[in-house]
Amino acid sequence: MIDLKALRDNPDRYRKGAANKNYDPTLVDKLLEVDASLREVMSEQQKLTAEKNEIGKKIGMIAGKLKKASDDEKAALQAEMKALQARPNEIKQVEGDLVTKVSDLEKARLDLWLQVPQPADDDVPVGKTADDNVQISTWGPDWFSPEKSFEDNKGFKPKSHMELGEALGLFDFERGVKMAGSRSYVLCGDGMRLHNAILRYAFDFMTNENGFKAMSVPVMVRYECMEGTGFFPHGRDQAYDIGNPTGEGYSLHMTGTGEVGLMGYHMGEILEEDQLPIKMTTVSTCFRREAGAAGKDTRGLYRIHQFDKVEQVVICKADEAESRDWHKQMLGFVQELLKRLQLPHRLLQCCTGDLGPKNADMIDVECWMPSRGEVAEDGSTSGDWGETHSASRLYDYQCRRLNLRYRDKESGKTVVCHALNNTVAASPRILIPIMEMYQNADGTITIPEVLRPYMGGDEKIG
Repeated sequence: MIDLKALRDNPDRYRKGAANKNYDPTLVDKLLEVDASLREVMSEQQKLTAEKNEIGKKIGMIAGKLKKASDDEKAALQAEMKALQARPNEIKQVEGDLVTKVSDLEKARLDLWLQVPQPADDDVPVGKTADDNVQISTWGPDWFSPEKSFEDNKGFKPKSHMELGEALGLFDFERGVKMAGSRSYVLCGDGMRLHNAILRYAFDFMTNENGFKAMSVPVMVRYECMEGTGFFPHGRDQAYDIGNPTGEGYSLHMTGTGEVGLMGYHMGEILEEDQLPIKMTTVSTCFRREAGAAGKDTRGLYRIHQFDKVEQVVICKADEAESRDWHKQMLGFVQELLKRLQLPHRLLQCCTGDLGPKNADMIDVECWMPSRGEVAEDGSTSGDWGETHSASRLYDYQCRRLNLRYRDKESGKTVVCHALNNTVAASPRILIPIMEMYQNADGTITIPEVLRPYMGGDEKIG
């Protein structure tokens, strides 16, 4: 949720910001119009309240005069009091109408307010789609270069994770679809062990080495939590709903990321400045409908409805420089993790059109996946990058929606916090580059060295 005062002071910034993100810039004008109407009605309420108070004072003064007034004076004073006493009833009727107007306008304003996106930072490139994102950097181990084919790098033609997984019995799509429909799967045997190993390693990496607080959070949350974290109303079509599951008059919604529970944990609270920054991580099951993705990545583990993810969240002071520094640090954690896994990856600066409504900035991390890319006549693939992480800088947009603040030590005033989030590891998608990059010519898969302690010391699958 944007700062409404800032929007009033500089509406052009928000019109431009909305247009650059492919949102309707007239949302800003509609919001300003409703906001002005609401403030006008509330001003009328204040005037009526002031008038009632003034009438009360006048009636009190007249009552005092009546005690000392002559018979001739009393008649005039009583007439004046009668006229004054009639006015509060008139005011009460008007106030009733104004209360209804305020309620309607507040709802209309909130509906529009929630839809106005946060403008991107000035250093974010303007673009329409992910095709306009800009590569920042690439990294790869000495033994692999994405500029060469997999065969040139390793001396044999690669198999896809689908071929490897089916041959080694690592997953079962047929039975997954039988049970749960499209984009469903079952991880089996060493497939599940590898999945569990990467999640455990990533979680330990964040808690033991980087000081993040380990959390277990709900994956079914109320509407207010989804709205507060910015996943409703934008993105509403991506969530699975559980209609009134408890009979207590509210519905629950399945979260698509652990970010929802981590940020909702402090929803509506006022923290002390000394508590900041708060660094939290969780591993949770995530659910996404993938609405609008029909025909995209229909085979394999890349785009699925249910997965597990280690997520990192930082809540810090309302300081742009500090937010930017945390953004770099959180990206650094992921880069270090991928380097330890020896996975070729690159950083992509997302353009304005790929940021979504919440983000002031977002950096995607993509890993090299040999099974992606162009398909040749013989069925082989050229290989391509595939998104595995997204690091978001939100400033106070999310925390304002959550009413999450802290008390400034110097001024004693409450200030809206800043928030950031980033994937640490999402599996089974991260299994794609692990399986495909660590495959051997004989069809086996070498287990990355850092994951072997989590797989009983095994060095290979197959």
